[in-house]
Amino acid sequence: MIIEKLALVGTGLIGGSFALALKQAGAVREVLGVGRNPASLDAALERGLIDRAADWAEAGQADCILLALPVGETAAVLQNLAPYLKPGAIVTDTGSTKANVIAAARAALADRFADFVPGHPIAGSEQSGPGAARADLYQGRKVVLTPQADTRADAVATVTALWQAAGAQVETLEAALHDRVFAAVSHLPHLAAFALVDELAQRADGDTFFRFAASGFRDFTRIAGSSPEMWRDIALANREAVLAELDAYMAALQTVRAAVSTQDAAALLEIFSRARAVRNHWQTKREPPAG
Repeated sequence: MIIEKLALVGTGLIGGSFALALKQAGAVREVLGVGRNPASLDAALERGLIDRAADWAEAGQADCILLALPVGETAAVLQNLAPYLKPGAIVTDTGSTKANVIAAARAALADRFADFVPGHPIAGSEQSGPGAARADLYQGRKVVLTPQADTRADAVATVTALWQAAGAQVETLEAALHDRVFAAVSHLPHLAAFALVDELAQRADGDTFFRFAASGFRDFTRIAGSSPEMWRDIALANREAVLAELDAYMAALQTVRAAVSTQDAAALLEIFSRARAVRNHWQTKREPPAG
C-alpha cells in the first residue's frame, strides 16, 4: 500500500486507468471521483474505477489528488481544490503541456505549490471516457515528471512510486524542454491529422475520398478521433512551441512540394530514404504503440 486515499478529478481514460492499475497492484485503499458530469461519475462507479463520488472538500483530504482533465481547466480546478487540501496532500496532473500548468499551480496553490508534482503519462487512446479505461494502459509506457526546484522531494517520490505501481517507467525532464519535445512528437501530429481530415471533409466531393480511403489514411488520421476540447487546449497552451513546429513542418512540406514540382526524383528519394531509415531505427527501439 503506497497511499490510503486517491482522488481523481476526471474519471475517464487517463484517470480511470490509473485508478484501475493502482487497485490491481494493491497500491491504494480507496479512490474518490470528482467531476462535472454526474453520468461519467456513475459510469466510473459502475466500472469500479472509483469507490464513491466526492466534492472538493472530500477530495482535498485525499493523500494524492490526480488531475486528469483538459489543461485549460487546470487553474479553475486548483482554485476549487486549494482551500481544502489537508497538510501533506500531494497534487499531481497528467497534462500534455507543463509550463502553463506549472504557472497555474503556482498561482492557485501559493504556499502549497511545493506539494504539486507536474506529470505527463505518455499513453492514451483516441477513445475517451470511463468506458475506455483499462488497467494495463500504462504498462511499460513512459511517464514524464517535471518537478521544480521547490517541489517536495518526498512528493515526487510518492508520485513516482504510484506510476511505477501502475506499470510505468518514470523519467524527468525540464518543463520547457518537455513542451518543445512534445510539440514535435505529439502535438504537431495531432494537428496534422485533424487538419487533413477537416480539409477533405470540407470538399464538395469529400464523401468520395473517404469512401476510398484505406489503411494508410486510417493509420495517419487515427488520432483525429481524439478529444477536440483537449487538443484545442493543448494547442493554445503550448502555442509558441507548436507554432515553431508547424513552421518547421510546413518548410519540410514545401521542400517536398518543390521536389515534386520540379520532378526532382533524386531529392525525393533522398528525403524518403532518410526518413525510412530513421523511422525503422526508432521502431526497433520503441515501446508498444501509444495513443
